[in-house]
Amino acid sequence: MRRLLLVIWLMPLAVAGGLLPPLLGAGIWALLAVPPLAAAGWGWGALGRNWQSWRYLERDDDLLISRGVLWRKLTVVPYGRMQLVEVTSGPLERKFGLARLQLHTAAAATDATVPGLDPAEAERLRDRLTELGEARSAGL
Repeated sequence: MRRLLLVIWLMPLAVAGGLLPPLLGAGIWALLAVPPLAAAGWGWGALGRNWQSWRYLERDDDLLISRGVLWRKLTVVPYGRMQLVEVTSGPLERKFGLARLQLHTAAAATDATVPGLDPAEAERLRDRLTELGEARSAGL
């Protein structure tokens, strides 16, 4: 999905940069198509590496979410601290059969999101995390 968005944004620039200058008699300016094509090539690989870096692990007392290629980030969310677990899916995500799981805790800075899930897996995970959260917070 993200690769499609990359192509949709950069290919019109490459086509315009490659076709308009020769039509206007300034052939050398057709090299303006190179930067968008280079950005598309680099972005294609970067999006693949980023996608492969996302992981989550359900443990006994918490959920681990790991992501990042250059700057790695590990988020640990204790089940007892979860206040809200929601599954969202925008129009483009629905078109590609994807869903996003978002965890909300009392800490405003918590960024606990798992994107790119199969909708059935996202709902299963939401139900499991909600159940574990209720069981763990009962003693608070």
